[in-house]
Amino acid sequence: MTEWNDKAKRLLKSEMIKRAVTNSDLAFMLNSLGEQETKSSIASKISRGTFSATFFIQCLSVIGCEKLEIESYDTELSVVAESHSNYNYNK
Repeated sequence: MTEWNDKAKRLLKSEMIKRAVTNSDLAFMLNSLGEQETKSSIASKISRGTFSATFFIQCLSVIGCEKLEIESYDTELSVVAESHSNYNYNK
């Protein structure tokens, strides 16, 4: 389970970094949705990687991440998130 927690937290953190969103910024954005989050509570959740799917989706939504693509390569899972782009599927 720890491996999945690590993947979730790396994905969220990388999307925040791409958009220059800090934990303080994220707390402010989530509070504007009516959620009760602080910089510390967010840092703790992300550090553990044990946040709910609801929290994950709320975070991605407020920072502007609209689409996720999950690709599997052999035994390793690669997760890619994109914002405001169209997908081209080559099958």
